[in-house]
Amino acid sequence: MAHPSITCPECGRATDARYSSCLWCGAALPPSGGRVIEVLSGGKSSQLVINGIIVVNVAYYLLSLLISSGTSLGGGLFGFLSPDDNSLALLGATGTYPVSRYGVWTLVSANYLHGGALHILFNMMALRQIGPWVCAEFGASRMFVIYTTSGVAGYVLSVLAGVPFTIGASAAVCGLIGALFYFGKSRGGNYGQAVSREVSGWLISLVVFGLVMPGINNWGHGGGIVGGIVAAKLLGYRERSRENWVHHAAALLCLLVTFIVLAFGTWYGVRVLSYRHF
Repeated sequence: MAHPSITCPECGRATDARYSSCLWCGAALPPSGGRVIEVLSGGKSSQLVINGIIVVNVAYYLLSLLISSGTSLGGGLFGFLSPDDNSLALLGATGTYPVSRYGVWTLVSANYLHGGALHILFNMMALRQIGPWVCAEFGASRMFVIYTTSGVAGYVLSVLAGVPFTIGASAAVCGLIGALFYFGKSRGGNYGQAVSREVSGWLISLVVFGLVMPGINNWGHGGGIVGGIVAAKLLGYRERSRENWVHHAAALLCLLVTFIVLAFGTWYGVRVLSYRHF
């Protein structure tokens, strides 16, 4: 009777999945089937993080519509239910102009702003697909750190490249793709190669989409991917090291910074618009 096998993350050989360590090199093995189960069902912490990101994105998008002086019902693919640029700027859109006028806090807030209903729908659908996979390989805390830091990295590169005005969660989502790409290349073996192949297809699609569709911030996407790769390398993944207090503290810091920035953006946007109405 054939026994279930798993590829060792250290030596790359197929070994008996019933054991906790590789029979060839002695390296610790992930629980057999645990990855697939977690990706499909999601752990409680993973679901909490991903759902929390989605809720905040939707809430901030609705706020931008609420304070907008006029909501567009047209304007192309991403123009349906689009808030005006003024409300987006006050809530924390980023780019060369907002950073110079409002400050670097917009590098964080821009990740939670969107230019229309389809814009936020596509980004949140991508997050729902990719997020659980990143959580399964890195853990929920490291996933949130990667999401936050790669989003900022994407917008830092956008500012350096001279992009005047930009928003959206796509830079952060691209960071998750970059983290998976690094994981596949670093892990190796049959599973690592499969991850690399699939993620490479996503990267090619991003490049083609960015070249074909007008108004896409390719600098943000590229910066997010590079940021995700760097963050994943620095943080490590589950098969190499378990999440520890450093990862949890980093995630808590990212959460605190995000909360302060979005709270400030909400206060500032509502305050300025209320003054204008008087």
